[in-house]
Amino acid sequence: MPVGNSGRIVIEMDPELKQELYRSLANDKLSLKEWFLENVDLYLSDKTQLPLEFSENKNKEASA
Repeated sequence: MPVGNSGRIVIEMDPELKQELYRSLANDKLSLKEWFLENVDLYLSDKTQLPLEFSENKNKEASA
């Protein structure tokens, strides 16, 4: 899928799935854009967070 410079994202999906998604979002009082941006933020925050490393040796040293 080509990536352009605009702020638009185009996704082709099954029309029935699309309608189900819109119904579910409407029940939650969300627009597709709101839902998408919230999920983008969650997805990217998981990718950019530095992992915390705990080794068994460090834990033993701290308790000694």
